[in-house]
Amino acid sequence: MWRPAGYRACRLAYTRPSPNLLQIIKEYAVKSTVETLSPTRVKLAIEVPFAELEPSLKKAYREIASQVNVPGFRQGRVPASVIDQRIGRGTVLNEAVQDAIPTQIVAAVREHDVKSLGRPSVEITDFSDGEPLIFTAELDVRPEITLPDLDTIAVTVDAIQIGDNEIDDQVNALRERFATLKTVERPAQVGDYAQIDLAATVDGQEVPGGSATNISHEVGSNQLLPGLDEVLGGMSADESTSFTTQLVGGDFAGKDAEVAVTVRTVKEKQLPPLDDDFAQLASEFDSLDELREDLRTRLGRAKRVEQLYAARDKALEELVKATDVPAPEGVVRDEVEQRKQAMTDELERMGASLEEYFSAEGKSAEDVDKELTESATEGVKIQLVLDTLADREEIEVTDDEYGHEIVHRAQRVGVPPQQYYDQLVRSGMAAAVYGDVRRGKALAQVLDQIKITDSAGEAISLEDLRGEAGADQHDHEHDHDHDHDH
Repeated sequence: MWRPAGYRACRLAYTRPSPNLLQIIKEYAVKSTVETLSPTRVKLAIEVPFAELEPSLKKAYREIASQVNVPGFRQGRVPASVIDQRIGRGTVLNEAVQDAIPTQIVAAVREHDVKSLGRPSVEITDFSDGEPLIFTAELDVRPEITLPDLDTIAVTVDAIQIGDNEIDDQVNALRERFATLKTVERPAQVGDYAQIDLAATVDGQEVPGGSATNISHEVGSNQLLPGLDEVLGGMSADESTSFTTQLVGGDFAGKDAEVAVTVRTVKEKQLPPLDDDFAQLASEFDSLDELREDLRTRLGRAKRVEQLYAARDKALEELVKATDVPAPEGVVRDEVEQRKQAMTDELERMGASLEEYFSAEGKSAEDVDKELTESATEGVKIQLVLDTLADREEIEVTDDEYGHEIVHRAQRVGVPPQQYYDQLVRSGMAAAVYGDVRRGKALAQVLDQIKITDSAGEAISLEDLRGEAGADQHDHEHDHDHDHDH
């Protein structure tokens, strides 16, 4: 009978081991147990025989040898006995343990089929030279989730209503884009544009960056300093005055500044007449009626997209509610920290701090922590539900789908796709992007199977919503090209 190559070797490998071999295996075997602390958290108790640490010990000696300079020895060639004498055996053991623990946790997770989430919390309970390493690791796990049948979930979204006043608003916004400015010989009024010079001082000292010349400012827009619009109203060209305002950033943040303002010119905004000529100027249509009808169509598409987002949010809310899924505390805590750090980084790019944000919003650190925790908790629950659905439906992500997502994200941050992917791999976030794409496919399946109706009782087709979303995106691109042409 024909046998594949290596068959005899495989048979030999599975012969009954001798009693001595069994003893050796027993002495070298890693022992681990798992204890359920809650539906979302377990504790692993792991005992590692000292002999199992040998690879990590050798690695520790190599790394320390490559970092120290010992007279008489080439760097990287320092014997272990010399490292023990100069650096200390304890340092080597600590390095080895830190290297071994993650590997042993991964092995225990696989052995006990633990669906781990987030970072483990490790505590070494017993270890000394030559003795087993005994430690515990607490980690969050994916809870067992029982999903409802998706076709039992029904959501209701607002019906689409488009009033003439909304079309008027769209037309007026378009008129604003084609407005012209004309210099006038009169005092400034709300809606006018004033060319101004500003100079701020605190106790007679010039504020760094507090001076500017020939700024165009819309009177009444409140886009610059508090108090500016109040003094600009009624001022004419070549007039000067001053006002007091509180600075919110820089070295003088929180202090009152005296701001001198000089008006150079006053310009009145003039809107084009609302007629067919305007329609031809602002669009490809020959008449104002055709333009208004097109705006109505586009507004309807935009509201369809809003319906899609509303259906998505309500579907997820109902799905989470139906599963009563618990959120792992450690994962939520890490998510809150990440969001807070992202908020801090964004504020720093804007030249502000978290404390200034708290003050401006009238919130305390505790208020923001509570908001972030509530938001993160809901987000984690949604991810768990979608992951469970993706497992149940055996949803996979193709190479093309993953590549498309990488390209899309790379374009958003303005870097080449390969460079973006390499950064993901280095940061360990490549798998997270895969998870996001997989959850997106699971969410699409949810929206495909649930029942969506509007408040008027009309059934809404997801395919219609998707089509409107695509058309709306095309409209935005068309608008961009149109602006560029003009």
